[in-house]
Amino acid sequence: MGRTTFGVKVAPMHVTYDELLRVWRDADQAPELEHAWVFDHFYPIAGNEEGPCLEGWTVLTALATQTERLRVGSMVMGNTYRYPAVLANMAATLDIIANGRLEFGLGAGWHEAEHAAYGIPFGTAAERINRLDEACQVCIKLWTEHRATFTGHYYQLTNALCEPKPVQKPYPPIVIGGSGEKLTLRTVARYADIWNCNSSGLDQFKHKSQVLDEHCAREGRDPAAITRSIQMFANVDAPEQAREDVKGYLEAGVTHVIFYLRPPIAKNAVARLVRDIVRPLREELGV
Repeated sequence: MGRTTFGVKVAPMHVTYDELLRVWRDADQAPELEHAWVFDHFYPIAGNEEGPCLEGWTVLTALATQTERLRVGSMVMGNTYRYPAVLANMAATLDIIANGRLEFGLGAGWHEAEHAAYGIPFGTAAERINRLDEACQVCIKLWTEHRATFTGHYYQLTNALCEPKPVQKPYPPIVIGGSGEKLTLRTVARYADIWNCNSSGLDQFKHKSQVLDEHCAREGRDPAAITRSIQMFANVDAPEQAREDVKGYLEAGVTHVIFYLRPPIAKNAVARLVRDIVRPLREELGV
């Protein structure tokens, strides 16, 4: 089991770019925080659907250029929104821009209203997860082979280039979000370096983690090679409860914790998150 890390996430909905930038810059100056995240949606997924929502990949790139230390990522990108060969090139370029700090977050996609509004094929859950599985193969091939060829059911490559390659070798860590027991966790077992569990509650996390271990056994993968990740809302006004919530997950094997800050975000939110939640956890648990 690897060492425990803490990060921060702000969804780019119902906030301005300046507010996002302030949080990321504050986090970049706080050594207790090691990673920062946005999400990947075109509509707000909470509150007023007609409110502002910045495009995830563009804002992630902008924020990466304004930080120096944090590892950066989207928790997680929807695979259906971008053709994976194009996404692989985008990720390679961002990893270069960020000097090797990209965490490549990817999921199957789930927000049907966005797909319907933009004319993006949605498909069944099984189709979307099978697409995710192929997308991981496409990206890995493009990042590791000079010319890549791939023949899948959904995606094809023919002597394809992706140059320059990412800074990180063999490629940026793949972060897969999702908890479907039959297909999603099988894909996690095959390709993920980090698994973010989006199930609710500690008992569900423990069950899903056991299912992932079983998939790893079938795939010949060491379960310890996959970092277990969670994200939870960080109420800086109730730090004791936040610390207690996290402890159970840490005891269950989580080593990658993302604290989600919701708007309106106070100007001292990151400082309070570090002072009242992260630092006491590190001191108490020795992580």
